[in-house]
Order: sequence, then C-alpha cells, then structure tokens
Amino acid sequence: LTIEADYGTIFKERDDESTYHPAKLTLAGAGGTPTTINIELRTRGHFRLQSKICGFPPLRVNFPKDSVVGTVFEDQDKIDLATHCQGREQYEQITLLEYLIYRSYNLLSDKSFLVRLARVTYLDSAGKRDTLTRYGFFVEDKPAMAKRIGGEVFNQTEVHDDNTDFDLMSLTALFEYMIGNTDWSVWALHNILLVQIPPGPFPTAVPFDFDWSGVVSAPYAKPDYRLPIKTVRERLFRGYCRTADELAPHFALFNQKKDEIYALYQNQEGLTEETKKKTLEFYDEFYKTINDPRAVDREILRKCRQ
Repeated sequence: LTIEADYGTIFKERDDESTYHPAKLTLAGAGGTPTTINIELRTRGHFRLQSKICGFPPLRVNFPKDSVVGTVFEDQDKIDLATHCQGREQYEQITLLEYLIYRSYNLLSDKSFLVRLARVTYLDSAGKRDTLTRYGFFVEDKPAMAKRIGGEVFNQTEVHDDNTDFDLMSLTALFEYMIGNTDWSVWALHNILLVQIPPGPFPTAVPFDFDWSGVVSAPYAKPDYRLPIKTVRERLFRGYCRTADELAPHFALFNQKKDEIYALYQNQEGLTEETKKKTLEFYDEFYKTINDPRAVDREILRKCRQ
C-alpha cells in the first residue's frame, strides 16, 4: 500500500499533543484495481517519538468508516502503524522481529493483540522527502482487542500482578522472559493492557510493545539501571513467584508450540539468514532452560519477585 502525506508537517509534532493531518492511502481493491482512501495520520508513542531515536516515528491511522467498506480495513477505526524508525536495514529487521513477537504470542494465547504486516510506500505530498518503501505492521486497537476476547479495557494503575488472571499472568511473565524483555509493568500499566472479562473477578494482562526485548536488540534498548543485567540480551525473570508445578503446564505449552514459533521466523520474507540464526539461537537458550529442572530452579524459581 502507499500512504501519501505531508510528512514534514506531521513529524514536527513529537509530543502527546500531536494532531491528525490529512493523508491518502492507496491499495489494491477488488480485481486489483487501486483504491484510494482519504485518511488521517498523527505521530504517536513515547520513546520512539523522540527525533533523536526515530527519524520516522510510529503513526496512528484514522480511517473514515464509510470509505473502508470492502477493503482489508473494513470495520477499523483508529489503529496503530509500527514503522521502521530509521532508514538503515537493521531497522527493517527490528520491525519484522517485533511483528513476529506478536505473532508468536498469538500462538500461545488468543488473549493477545492481532497484527498485520504491510509493505508500505511513503510518498511525501510536499515533495521534500524521498519516497520510501519499508515494512511496517498494523496493531489491533486496544478497545477492539478487548471486545474480541469478551471484555473491556480496565484502565487502572497500581494493580498487583497477582490480582490479575493467575494463569495468564504466569504465561505473560514467561513469554517476556523468553523474548528477553524487562520493559513492562502491570502496576504502572507499562506495555501491559488490562482487560476485564466477565464473570472473572480479576482482569487479564495482555502484553504489547516489544522493541526493548533482547530478541529485537534495538540499538537504543538498555535495561533499567536498577536491574542486575547489563544488556537486554541477558534474560531476567520479572514474574512473581510460582511453584514448579504451577509453571509446568506453561512449559508444556511452550514446548508444544515451539515448531510453530520457529517456523514463523524461518519462513518470514525479508528476514535475513543472519537474523534468523541469531534469533533462534536466543530462543534455543530459553528452551534449554525450561527443560532443565536445575536451570528452572536457578533462573526462574530463585529469581522470581516475592
């Protein structure tokens, strides 16, 4: 698809007060005939919104409902578009890796954000920027995801991890450990969405935003200085304590889904052989740990949060 907009004007707004600007999105319609939709774009994000981090920041797309009928965006309203951040090829790999993390978690739980990969051509309507074609991916909107899994967004901070769905919280913590991510917090609602699903008394934690994970290894990603790790490639379990018996079913699920998870990376167009090798070796370490009781005791049970 192609998105035409005045990117110079849009990218000047790099704070929480960013506003929507007119744009046009063109994609193949019925029978391959191009369809153009009048949309609106604005910048979004926090860390990646900074110009020193991302020359091309993440975007939020506003679709007019009457213009998307019959297209792949039918029933969408406002959705996030994860972009390539910088022009170097390394950032194309980062985009694909983060996309595949979402897809991997989809295999483990339906209580997860759906994503769709896109090959996007960015055309500057002002003629001041080069035309670029890069990978990006759309992320399911938060209220839409909550509705799809039968609940509503529970937008409250200072909820303890153990006051969420017990099994899903265990799975989430292990998944964050698998990808080498410590950049999340239920208490602060940081890269975690809580969804209240009746009739359960506790909300469900759904993770998102994985660019600071070890498997992605973005150049800007560093662990919090208070943690006992030096790089994001060092795993640190940040879940609260569970027994080995409580974790066993989750280990079994990871093992069951291993081949499907690995296949996502092995078959992903655009991912280099070097990236595939580095990623799957990183995952091999996780699987070696969870299938060794002594390693589980050393790396997870003894390092869990009290």
